[in-house]
Amino acid sequence: MVDRDGFRPNVGIILLSDGGQVFWAKRSRGNGWQFPQGGINNDESAEEAMFRELYEEVGLEPHHVDVLGCTPGWLKYQLPKKYHKKNSDPLFVGQKQVYYLLKLLSPESQVDFNKTAAPEFESYRWVDFWYPAQNVIHFKRPVYRKALKHLEPLIKSA
Repeated sequence: MVDRDGFRPNVGIILLSDGGQVFWAKRSRGNGWQFPQGGINNDESAEEAMFRELYEEVGLEPHHVDVLGCTPGWLKYQLPKKYHKKNSDPLFVGQKQVYYLLKLLSPESQVDFNKTAAPEFESYRWVDFWYPAQNVIHFKRPVYRKALKHLEPLIKSA
């Protein structure tokens, strides 16, 4: 569902390793790398959407992770005009997101990209905490910086 301003509600997932690195995933289509993310359905909370997306995109279940916290309110990014969906009503212009910081509790061998017929990702690696803020596609960088800045203090409790 797109709101009246053209933003789709969405969750982002920042998965933290024991060593304090974050899960950085390569998209199946194209060369992009990003945090797992996905839309929030009308009948679910942001946390329910996060756990659904975690399973669909990464193959992890709630008992595989510890939820350390989330960003307050929406963080928005606008898509460049070339990515706008011309026939959507209202016009889809971007995403408004809540980011969750999760600590991986299970062995990383639990990661499985094949939980859906069309996997979102094909590979992953662990990167330094701030690496994604400089290396995600340009229009997501401000949101990644805000999310990481807000969630960084929660690492101390992990």
